[in-house]
Amino acid sequence: MTTVEEWEVMGEGSVSEALINPVAAKPTPLARLRAWLEEEVDAQTLRWRLWTPVAFGGGCAAYFALRVEPPPWPLLVAGGAAFALWLTARRAGLSRRWTLPILLAACFALGLCVAKARTLVVAAPVAPVMTEPTTLEGWVVDVDSPGENGHRVVIAPVRIRGLAPEATPVRLRATVKGEPPPPGAPIRLFAILNPPPAPASPGAYDFARNAFFQGMGGVAFALSPTRPAQLEEPPWRLRLAMRINAARYALAQRIVERLGRRTGGVAAAMVTSHETWISRADLDVMRDSGLAHILSVSGLHMAIVGGFVFFAVRLGVAAWPWLALRAPGKKIAAAAGLAAVGAYLVVSGAPAPAERAAITASIAFLAILLDRQAVTMHGLAVAAFVVLLIQPEAVMTPGFQMSFAATAALIALVEAWPKRTREISAPRPIVAMQRFATWITAAVAASLVAGMATGPFAMQHFNRTAMYGLIANLGTSPVADFVLMPALALGAALEPLGLGGPFLAVAGWGVDTMLAIGEWTAGLPGAVKSVSSAPDFVLPIAFVGVLFMCLWTGRLRWAGLPMAAAVLIWPRPPAPDLWIGEGGTNAAYRVDRQAVIVRPGVRTYAVDLWSRRRGLSPIERPSDWICARFSCVPPTADAAPVALWWGRRTPDATQLEGLCRSAPVIVLRAEASTLPPACRDRLVLDGVDLAKGGAVELWRDRSAPGWRAVWTADVRGDRPWTRTVGDPVSGSDG
Repeated sequence: MTTVEEWEVMGEGSVSEALINPVAAKPTPLARLRAWLEEEVDAQTLRWRLWTPVAFGGGCAAYFALRVEPPPWPLLVAGGAAFALWLTARRAGLSRRWTLPILLAACFALGLCVAKARTLVVAAPVAPVMTEPTTLEGWVVDVDSPGENGHRVVIAPVRIRGLAPEATPVRLRATVKGEPPPPGAPIRLFAILNPPPAPASPGAYDFARNAFFQGMGGVAFALSPTRPAQLEEPPWRLRLAMRINAARYALAQRIVERLGRRTGGVAAAMVTSHETWISRADLDVMRDSGLAHILSVSGLHMAIVGGFVFFAVRLGVAAWPWLALRAPGKKIAAAAGLAAVGAYLVVSGAPAPAERAAITASIAFLAILLDRQAVTMHGLAVAAFVVLLIQPEAVMTPGFQMSFAATAALIALVEAWPKRTREISAPRPIVAMQRFATWITAAVAASLVAGMATGPFAMQHFNRTAMYGLIANLGTSPVADFVLMPALALGAALEPLGLGGPFLAVAGWGVDTMLAIGEWTAGLPGAVKSVSSAPDFVLPIAFVGVLFMCLWTGRLRWAGLPMAAAVLIWPRPPAPDLWIGEGGTNAAYRVDRQAVIVRPGVRTYAVDLWSRRRGLSPIERPSDWICARFSCVPPTADAAPVALWWGRRTPDATQLEGLCRSAPVIVLRAEASTLPPACRDRLVLDGVDLAKGGAVELWRDRSAPGWRAVWTADVRGDRPWTRTVGDPVSGSDG
């Protein structure tokens, strides 16, 4: 109870005046901040569960970040204990401030367990390093995207000379000469066989890890044209897969025949995922303009095809009054959209991005069938959980990170988009103009938000930003959404019956328009900006920042903006002075912001990848270098830091002495057992070092003479996808 003296202190007048108009004490800034934070937290009542797939994905990512393979039992015990603790806390009636951290910890532990279980399930033989070419026989499972040196196919090997049956990989990716053989063809190859390639540089994307979870146990490079082989009948699952892939490849060929190689190649890639007919120039145009995502069957394609079928079927049901009065048109349309998504997944060959997109779209259609809202943040959370349960390795791929970040950002935009008040009566021209302005505003906002959400991942993984990507996507979006993809869907569905010509012609017009916009955009000054990669720990910070801005409701979400921009603003470490590629077949050294390539045209992809990651512009070595058949040395010892010997034979004493006199660092592809006196003060890396460590980056030590090295093997650690099976094997054995 307030006393008279207290009222007199609180007021400036008499006691009676204070009783009529008491003045309350103003809250302090700290109290106001605390009250505001409590309001922000209270507004997240229905949003806390959205962080469970984030914690689950964090557990998956933590497993793949380990340097040493963990045993399964400690992970299972930790996961079971965390889950049991959460159940106990729930039954004890503890508040959310206790149960939520325990639940997130349980999801994190479950992510570790699922990733470990997935690794154990998919483990398969990996090809050893073979010292000589070998002969392999197998079935062509599918035609893969072309590589740097030609067309590639996926092979299910039956026999590999020099390997026992139990050591034969389940699948191989082979680069072949000439046109690729179709799926289902039994072939015989004389080829060089190796394990899947290690990262091009320490910390770069690990293709061997991706191959491990795809069942790809090796890569082959054909030395002669493919020849037919006589093989026993394959298992029924392999036969079914090859028949489906053969039908897909035949459909792609028919699309190319109707539309021509350039236009048809792009259209075929958008339908069947076959990029066989796309030229390198067109790929560069699509990348530089920010339209490369259209070539990969992913969320955009699934959304357009599923949405087109959904609205077409719903319109058809509504146009038939008898059926509209007796059947739920929306649910029928959702079932049709679900079937369309499944069919498109099969036709596309079910690549990993298409699988993730199909799961997300299927959950949206299932929500409609269950009388729930189709597109919500909770539905996206369920989709992320399902994808990571099936493919926990997806959390490390750029496609998963970019697709779910973009989708979460778009849903957050929809949640925050102001609701427009409908006028009771307005002239139709004014209404049309208002709707058009609203559509333009929404399209610009969606492209901008999606681009900002995926920007950190594009910078970190691809080290390039299409500066005019927003313009290109806005120009192509109406064509792709309303013309190209629906026409392709109808044309692909009717082409096996010979009736797809008119629809494919319309789709061809859409492809030509898209390529024209891409060429114009890519040709603008400064169309592409290169960005070096930030340290590895920065991308998870940016990912959490993006998710915080999407999942949190209220003004506090803007606190995640600095974290989301971490990849852009984080200071870059100094670039290496020297890079040596895997096997010692190429090297590059830094001069200011340029990477000077010792052997131009050799392992071009690895050199480009390393130079982009470090923010360097690749250039060819000076013309005064002294190069022979197996070696390349600078003209003087001060001209460049490296001399290269890529011959498989060890150089003799005279050759080795000349190499050591020419540069501070000597790289030998072969093994060097003894070194001449001239090599005493030189850093000599031979085949043994390179086989053990892989690619290496070197920094010159400024404080003392010497070099600091970071090897790829040290960054990768000892994991199932990093291990080489056995010693080098001769392909002529057996």
